[in-house]
Amino acid sequence: MPTQRLADSAVHTAKSLRAAPRLPRDFFARDAVTVARELLGKLLIRRDGRQLLAGRLVEDEAYLGAADAAAHAFRGRTARNAVLFGPPGHAYVYFIYGNHYCTNVSCTPDGKGEGVLFRALEPVFRLKEMAEARGIDLSAEPSVAQLRLISSGPGRMSEALDITRPRDNGKDLTDPRSDLWFADDGYRPARIAATPRIGIKKAIDEPLRFVIAGNPFVSGSRVS
Repeated sequence: MPTQRLADSAVHTAKSLRAAPRLPRDFFARDAVTVARELLGKLLIRRDGRQLLAGRLVEDEAYLGAADAAAHAFRGRTARNAVLFGPPGHAYVYFIYGNHYCTNVSCTPDGKGEGVLFRALEPVFRLKEMAEARGIDLSAEPSVAQLRLISSGPGRMSEALDITRPRDNGKDLTDPRSDLWFADDGYRPARIAATPRIGIKKAIDEPLRFVIAGNPFVSGSRVS
C-alpha cells in the first residue's frame, strides 16, 4: 500500500505490532511539549477483539494546563476534564461539535493538567477495516487523497479506531491489558515542524502544533 512507502514505515503484521514495545508511564510524565514532539512517529494501536488496527501519529498539539488559555484545564479541574490532572498516560476523550470525538493523553506529574491532542494518523495496518469504520469503500489501489480520509483529522482518526468517550475516557494507555496503546517500532521522523494550533480562538499564535514535515497525512495543508 502507498501509505507505508510514503512514511518509510515498516510493513507491519499483527505479530510485529504485538512485539513492538509499549510506551511506559514515564514517557508521558513530562511536559506536554516534549511528549508531543516525541510521540510523533509512534504507533497508536487498537485491539478490537482479536483484531489489531494501527496508525502512525503524524500530527499533534500540546496544551499547557493553567498556563494555556486554550487548554481544557485552564480554569481548573472539573468532572469533564479530570483525566488531564493525572496520572499521566491516560486517554482524555471529549465530544465536540455534536458529531465527533477528540483523543488526548494526559501528561506531566499529577495535578498540572497538561495534555496532548492527537490530530492525525497515517494508517499502517488493517486499512480496509479502518476505512469501513469511517464509511469509506477503498479502491483496490487507493490514492493518497482517499487514504487521507481515513484518519487525517482528530475526529476521523478517533472514528477509524472506534475511540469514544464512553469506551475510552480515562483508559490507561500504559497498562499491558489495555486495548488502546502506543508502541515504538523504531521509526524516527526526519524532521518535525512546529506551527500555531488549529481550530482554537485563544492563544492562537503559540507554536504548539507539531507535525512530521512533508507527511501527506497531516490535517489541513501539508507542512514541508
